[in-house]
Amino acid sequence: MDALSRLNADAALLRARMDILSRQASSGRKTDRLGDLPHEAPQLVNLTNDMARREVYGRAIDQGTTSITVTQASLQRLKDIASAFRSEVAMRLDAKDPAALAVFQERARVAAVEVGNLLNTQVSGEYLFGGSDLTHPPVPNPQALMSSGMATSIATAIGGLNNSNASAVAAATLTAAQNTTAGNSPFSAFLEDPAGGANEARRSVPAADHQLVAYGVPANRNAVAQSMGETTGSWARDLLRGLFSVAALGPAQAQFGQGFGDLATRLREGFASAESALSEEMGALGNVARHLESTKTRHQDISDILQRQITAITDVDMATTLTQLQGTRTALEASYRVTSSLGELTLSKFLR
Repeated sequence: MDALSRLNADAALLRARMDILSRQASSGRKTDRLGDLPHEAPQLVNLTNDMARREVYGRAIDQGTTSITVTQASLQRLKDIASAFRSEVAMRLDAKDPAALAVFQERARVAAVEVGNLLNTQVSGEYLFGGSDLTHPPVPNPQALMSSGMATSIATAIGGLNNSNASAVAAATLTAAQNTTAGNSPFSAFLEDPAGGANEARRSVPAADHQLVAYGVPANRNAVAQSMGETTGSWARDLLRGLFSVAALGPAQAQFGQGFGDLATRLREGFASAESALSEEMGALGNVARHLESTKTRHQDISDILQRQITAITDVDMATTLTQLQGTRTALEASYRVTSSLGELTLSKFLR
């Protein structure tokens, strides 16, 4: 190969090098093709996949946290209702004040409908208290709760109250509230089905590899709370039982002062049980929310480390790249000048 050919070949290499450096200076990346990094490619793929997986977990945690926040707000309102009827209504039920009874009855009817609507709370079109049945309301007809089988059975039991059977009446209302059969339960057939929602695991969020964090609260049964005292075992059933009972207590029952007072005490205990269990549910959800937040923070911290490792593989040092680009440009210009000079060289000029 003669000198001119060698210069042209060197210039071609310099141009190719300059093109690469120009792209790197423009994008800040070594290359946009994984095949250009044969030795680092496996590590880069692993790092990228790990980071993407943590981003997915982060989004899932965000969605779960949103659901928890709304669930807690609903539980707080349900607790407020239980607290109000324990402290303001059940304590003031007085057989000698029929006018107040009428007010409490109406208040209980309104509260029962509100409880049904709260248990039908949705986030992004999904029912929070419906278990895995996200598209159907856990309480199919909140407006008709007072005519449900549970409410009717409880009203019938209370209709038989006298001065000596308050315990039996309370037990009958408890049995009615625990009845899960179709036509009696105010909850959806799915939630009451032993082969469906009655025994299914709670809704969970995938927070990390092999880690599902449960946060769901079914409408018809406790999530983690242990109901105590005068209870059906479910704060929702306890609350509805109490409201249906207050709504059924009228002048006919008020004439039995002893029985009325004994039943009012039992109702107060039921509301207290619901209130306590709701506090426990909210506390447990608060712990879950904090755990998810710390898990998300850990994912973000690790993702930051992964990003730095990815950057070390894919990105260029801009100062070095610009210096190399300028040096390559200078060398290429010099090559062009030498090639041009050789092209103008004649024998007579060479012999001078």
